[in-house]
Amino acid sequence: MLAGKSILLVISGGIAAYKSLELIRGLKERGASCRSILTTAGSEFVTPLSVAALSENKVYMDLFSLTDESEMGHIQLSRAADLVVVAPATADLLARMATGQANDLAATVLLATDKDVICAPAMNVRMWEHPATQDNLAVLKRRGIGFVGPNEGDMACGEWGFGRMAEPAEIVAAVEAYFAAAATRRGRPLAGVRALVTSGPTIEPIDPVRFICNRSSGRQGHAIAGALAAAGAQTTLVSGPTPLPAPSGVTVVAVETAQQMLTACEAALPVDVAVCAAAVCDWRVAGEAGEKIKKTEGAPPPVLSLAENPDILATLSSSGARRPRLVIGFAAETSDVVENAVAKRLRKGCDWIVGNDVGPSSGTFGGEDNTVYLISATGVEPWPRMSKDAVAQRLVGAIGRALEDRP
Repeated sequence: MLAGKSILLVISGGIAAYKSLELIRGLKERGASCRSILTTAGSEFVTPLSVAALSENKVYMDLFSLTDESEMGHIQLSRAADLVVVAPATADLLARMATGQANDLAATVLLATDKDVICAPAMNVRMWEHPATQDNLAVLKRRGIGFVGPNEGDMACGEWGFGRMAEPAEIVAAVEAYFAAAATRRGRPLAGVRALVTSGPTIEPIDPVRFICNRSSGRQGHAIAGALAAAGAQTTLVSGPTPLPAPSGVTVVAVETAQQMLTACEAALPVDVAVCAAAVCDWRVAGEAGEKIKKTEGAPPPVLSLAENPDILATLSSSGARRPRLVIGFAAETSDVVENAVAKRLRKGCDWIVGNDVGPSSGTFGGEDNTVYLISATGVEPWPRMSKDAVAQRLVGAIGRALEDRP
């Protein structure tokens, strides 16, 4: 699993530093190469010679070593590895990481690295439980720092509790899990993302045999749901009536009315991204007839009183703490596509609107192709006419890039 991987191991001060020697051995047995940074405090517990002998690499200690800087500067050292592991990670080093200090080689490298970091904390139980340490952990986790341990047990100081550094085998397993997940993400860039897609038309009953509907085929929404699932997203598709088969790997919730669609969408929250591609009927009949409305010879046709349906896109866009990180709507327009879609994005409060031309000359409504414009706060991006599958793939690519930039 780790063959060819380069690990930068930061060994800070603490009795648990002796475990770092076994960690180096475990990493190398699995094919990884290991460079090490040893703090001054760490060198009180393990010697540079021991670390160098096991890693078969030079050990770095001094931020101001002219020799080390000429061989491998601290910036290069911080970025040459595939992963940075801090074991043991003392309370002091975690605090310096959280506050962005650069007062020794270890802290400087951790501040300068563009690689992911996994920490194995090790400290006295009271230090671990102290609010300052817990606040620092919360800051680091928000920044994407990974953690393994600490474990509960006897400590060198004679106390019992959480603070023991994870065993070397546990840390090696965490490193292997990291690279396994990274390999998955490369093929499935949205792995771990939760997605909600609406698709198809809604139907609003007039009586038990008649209803109001529209010409939506559901092809675009289904294609988006399938593309999200193929990219690794855990995808829920809430679909109105359509003969289309369920996309592979997608959880489908079948609905008919706009109210049912809204209820299903709210039940699917929380999600990271919501794509409202369904053609939801704006109105429903106020007072659905309980029996078939009979035609009476010579009588005028019945007058249908309409009521406004719930606004699913606006509701998801304003759902407070449960609001998806990215909310995308569709605007099917027969004229002034861009102008109407821009106004709709502002009105609904969503992040993006996909404006699509469904005018009589476009031939896209219910068809195989689409002509769309991706509209966001930064502007309008016209896309060439393409298949709905191609639109879905391109949109999912944009979603992936956007989620990387959103907390």
